[in-house]
Amino acid sequence: MVMPRFVRPKEGDSESSPNLYVANCGPAVGLQFDTIVSAFSSFGEVKGVYAADESGARVIVSFLEPASAHSAFIALNGRPCPHLGGRSLHIRHSILQPPSSRGMASVPVSLNASDLNIPGLYLFHDFISAVEEEQLLQAVDTGSWISLSKRRVQHYGYKFCYDTRNVDTKQHLGALPSFVSFILERISLSPDIPEKLDLDQLTVNEYPPGVGLSPHIDTHSAFEGLIFSLSLAGPCIMEFRRYTAGSWAPKTASISDTEVENPNSCSEVSRKAVYLPPRSMLLLSGEARCAWHHYIPHHKLYVQVLNVYGCIAKA
Repeated sequence: MVMPRFVRPKEGDSESSPNLYVANCGPAVGLQFDTIVSAFSSFGEVKGVYAADESGARVIVSFLEPASAHSAFIALNGRPCPHLGGRSLHIRHSILQPPSSRGMASVPVSLNASDLNIPGLYLFHDFISAVEEEQLLQAVDTGSWISLSKRRVQHYGYKFCYDTRNVDTKQHLGALPSFVSFILERISLSPDIPEKLDLDQLTVNEYPPGVGLSPHIDTHSAFEGLIFSLSLAGPCIMEFRRYTAGSWAPKTASISDTEVENPNSCSEVSRKAVYLPPRSMLLLSGEARCAWHHYIPHHKLYVQVLNVYGCIAKA
């Protein structure tokens, strides 16, 4: 499955879109996201700024209101922006269009987790900086990898056993690595995280081009109520599915490399999707953690994900 793309609205629909595609703008040309937000906020409330692709020189500016996006387009397209060092911007109206997969109907892709209305689902944009991301990637690349059928993983704290789909509490691997200490501290100090617990298991997942993640719910017996997932090196879409009683469900509601059987044959399912930009932290808790399957469609970009869990039992 290809990555989601921002596309031009249909003719006559430009003024109904709150999103702007802005070229010649981004970290690769010396403009950080908070600076871009500040510059565009003069036209209205900005919901967020997101990388439009991996170049670092093109972004999506998402306003709360379409009228704000249109005003910014009229004022800045093809003109130097005094709040961005006089840089000339190339702007067009855009809408987020999810790709289709295996004949499935398209699911609208949200830029903010709050738009999905799934209790317990939180997404924190720019949870780490670009410099911190690079440091994390360098630290991870020096670690020891375990090769699975479609991806590589690293385990810290406790080893996750894929044959039993559980954590082996008798195999304590030691404290979590120092390179995630600042992440754990940031989680513990965040006023936006509803619950605190002792995080003592870390899995690093490397998803190479073309590899995604089958629909699953992480094993309840292995992990407590909160799961943190930090996206590194590339963006992706995560889809959420909730199946009604008596309808199709995977054979195992746990982490697995096994392809599930025909999940799209079930009509009794709610489907929602959110765009995860690099350096964003996703939190699954409550209903989002226990009742919704999450799923990463097959993509064409390289992505690494740091998953931080709380183990229930100790040896």
